[in-house]
Amino acid sequence: MPNAPRVGVRSRTAGGRRAAARGRSRRLLGGAAVALVGASLLSACGGDSAGPPTLTWYINPDSGGQAEIATRCTEAANGAYSIETALLPRDANAQREQLIRRLAANDDSIDLMSLDPPFIPEFAQAGFLAPVPDGVAGRVTEGVVQSSIDGSTWDGEIVAVPFWANTQLLWYRKSVAEAAGLDMTQPVTWDQIVQAAEGQGKRVDAQGTRAESLTVWFNALIESAGGSIIAENAQDPKKIVLGLDTAAGERAAEVMKMVATSDAAGPAFSTENEDASATGFEGPDAGFQVNYPFVWPRALSAVEAGTLDASVPDDYGAAVYPRVNADEPAAPPYGGINLGVGAFSKYPDLAFAATECITTDENQAYYFTTNGNPASSKAVYDDPAVLETFPMAPVIQESLELAAPRPQTPYYNEISVGIQRSYHPPASINPQTVGEKATELITAVLRKERLL
Repeated sequence: MPNAPRVGVRSRTAGGRRAAARGRSRRLLGGAAVALVGASLLSACGGDSAGPPTLTWYINPDSGGQAEIATRCTEAANGAYSIETALLPRDANAQREQLIRRLAANDDSIDLMSLDPPFIPEFAQAGFLAPVPDGVAGRVTEGVVQSSIDGSTWDGEIVAVPFWANTQLLWYRKSVAEAAGLDMTQPVTWDQIVQAAEGQGKRVDAQGTRAESLTVWFNALIESAGGSIIAENAQDPKKIVLGLDTAAGERAAEVMKMVATSDAAGPAFSTENEDASATGFEGPDAGFQVNYPFVWPRALSAVEAGTLDASVPDDYGAAVYPRVNADEPAAPPYGGINLGVGAFSKYPDLAFAATECITTDENQAYYFTTNGNPASSKAVYDDPAVLETFPMAPVIQESLELAAPRPQTPYYNEISVGIQRSYHPPASINPQTVGEKATELITAVLRKERLL
């Protein structure tokens, strides 16, 4: 599947983008946003003595960062509005279900939503997202990593506001890579890291469990091999053409099976999720893992708590995701959260003004350093506090520039679950036939001929 159409944003020099990012368009409620808030407040309240509107922001669970940003933006609004947060379930699919049920009932209490990018096309196609005004779309995509722009796009238009952008890195133990003779300043392949780990009796950790993380892994592999889960996209599910039964799909499956059946795979690889990978990487058998940036503050917190020796994170190194083929750049996973404005909100103009406050560089840097969630704004990666907290921030930014979103389609849930059913457990798949079988299953589901 080709990535979502890239949005045309005016070309700026690096200095110009940085100035714009830190100037009026990315300040806490800069001039344009203040004017918008003022006009909206007058029209919405008409001088009502009841006070300013309260915007409800439905958030995914975190370490308190979004609630703090809501407080900051309430203060920055200078009485124009206030923001209160409503906590969604921890599981992304449960978040989707709760929001869809409310929006299907035209719930006007949903002003702002923290949305997992794969679900954005479904919300947009269903008419659950308020259209992003052109001026807002231009400002919130200026100086933003391309993968985050792609993840906020559906049908050629920006339909959500980029907030924070996540990606997986190749984490390695410096001692293991050095002993294996791997130059980690250069790209490495999955074959190389498995061979290096096997040679020293160490582990390679990836997420082999039957969950969304398996789709994330497979998507990164097929994109890195030059293919896509969806070869030809369409709004009509019967016209979607899958790219699983292709050379790239077979190569991706080969890598999955190679890792899962190698001596470097952990004993519970078929149930291993991100937390389990991070735990394994803290142990004595650690060699390499693919995982999100949270593993770094997690390890430091364990050292502070006295449950992990400081020598462990001292041995951590971070590089760009492994390549599938030596001569093709990797396409790391892309994730994170983007902001949607509810289609039935009573205050859409105020809600969009709030998104511009939430996503300022100052707030993104705060969220990065305190909650470990990487920024979508490129300028944040130059912030000294960010570099001090995450020394590997430049690698994170490089990875986000290479990252490929998961399939962007209103039918993502059906496709993802179909992949999880077809490619699990990874050790048991037949790379030559699994693509055909997965295509048959998912195509039948999309045509409503089968149920998952």
